[in-house]
Amino acid sequence: MSEDESKPSIALRLLNGVAAVGNRLPDPLTLFFLFALAIPVISYFAAKSGWAIEHPTSGEIITPVNLITAEYIQGMFTKAVTNFTGFRPLGVVLVAMIGVGVAEKSGLIVALLKIIVTSVPRSLTTAAVVFAGVMSSMAVDAGYVVLTPLGAVVFAGLGRHPIAGLCAAFAGVSGGFSANLLITAFDPMLSELTMTAAILYDDQYAVQASANYYFMVVSVLMLTLLGWWVTERIVEPYLGTWEGGSDVEDIADKTVTAQERRALLAALGGFIFVIAAFALLTIPSNSLFRAPDGSIGPFYGALIVMITAGFLLPGLFYGIVAGTIKSDRDVAKMAGEAMATMGPYIVLAFAAAQFVVYFSDSNMGLMLALSGAAFLKNLGVGGIPLLIGLILVAGFINLFVGSGSAKWALLAPVFVPLMMDLGYSPELAQVAYRIGDSVTNIITPLNPYFPIVLAFAQRYDPKVRLGTIISAMLPYAVVFGIAWTIMLGVWYILGLPLGPDAPMFYTAP
Repeated sequence: MSEDESKPSIALRLLNGVAAVGNRLPDPLTLFFLFALAIPVISYFAAKSGWAIEHPTSGEIITPVNLITAEYIQGMFTKAVTNFTGFRPLGVVLVAMIGVGVAEKSGLIVALLKIIVTSVPRSLTTAAVVFAGVMSSMAVDAGYVVLTPLGAVVFAGLGRHPIAGLCAAFAGVSGGFSANLLITAFDPMLSELTMTAAILYDDQYAVQASANYYFMVVSVLMLTLLGWWVTERIVEPYLGTWEGGSDVEDIADKTVTAQERRALLAALGGFIFVIAAFALLTIPSNSLFRAPDGSIGPFYGALIVMITAGFLLPGLFYGIVAGTIKSDRDVAKMAGEAMATMGPYIVLAFAAAQFVVYFSDSNMGLMLALSGAAFLKNLGVGGIPLLIGLILVAGFINLFVGSGSAKWALLAPVFVPLMMDLGYSPELAQVAYRIGDSVTNIITPLNPYFPIVLAFAQRYDPKVRLGTIISAMLPYAVVFGIAWTIMLGVWYILGLPLGPDAPMFYTAP
């Protein structure tokens, strides 16, 4: 056997080891309950330890909050319901599933998959799934709910392992969240935080929403190609041949019937109607989805409902023409059946919501982020080692603190002035952070959408556990992280602009 032929077997053995360890962990529901119970205990000892850190902007001394008090324990019971209902991923998942469920049960999704199978070469299916996942950040977090199960459906319909399709989509959605061919809602959010930190050093500095646009456009191509390679060369061989059954129709060798084509045209009409309606509500300067200052913040807030409508109305039109929907009762039944499949996730979300609130209230997430930033600052390195350090710190903290904007709000006031003092632009600090924040999204169980990915996987194989998913996603995290870091290093060496009017280096006025 040649050296090249032996490499996959070594990789597969490593992944099997990760899966074996991970699968010995308790069920995610138990795991989150244990985490939630552990946080107050840990907070007690952290508070007694004397651990303290100064906030880089306010100068306030931050200390751990002891949650083992009569008042807080009382709140753990009285606020448990509001913690649960306020858990953002829960609402996103359930609202989106109303539309997705009707589109799936009416037959629209299967018909669309037939079109994809007959129009996209099978050799490019994986690349298409990863690319769609990367581009899904246009719809904020909806890609987790919509594209990860669709990736599984596409692969299952082609006779391939559905969990490999799910992993490919998840890698694109989560690992490639920062990359896109367009400016997304995440860009202005980060740029505002970066500029807020930059003016601490230079009160005239401005950071545009397009600050990392050039770099992220090239990243889309790189991540698509790497995700394609990892899926077909590592993940699918690791998962093995798909031999289980599913409720997905085998679409590999089927064509679209005349009635399905008519129904698809009706669905297209419904989709165009939804797009036109929301365009009229957003584009005019005085439209409903405009804020008083003219920004389109309300549009981003309405995206989840838009996506639900974008599946619901086409699914309704398709079902009426195809004959799968004969009355409003059929629509209600379809939506209800889709929601019923989310039962395990809803239960898990209750435990996850409590953990997230306790962890936030304890201040330990904030202090971990600030401690990591202080550590890197104290190293006193510059250039590529500094960029690698920032990526590693952001990636490590991302394992514990989920929100990308919240982490950057903590880290930017430390790293942006530090890098400006060393002659590096705020835009460079931001792009390094985005890499670290993205690549570990796909391997942390504390990603609030990780449980939904596991729930979708268990629809195909109830025996799938946390370790299986983490081990399958680990190659994406490693390959994406290494390649993205190298790409940034090359960009840095060549001194290329990161976006329009976004230089690599900073020159004091």
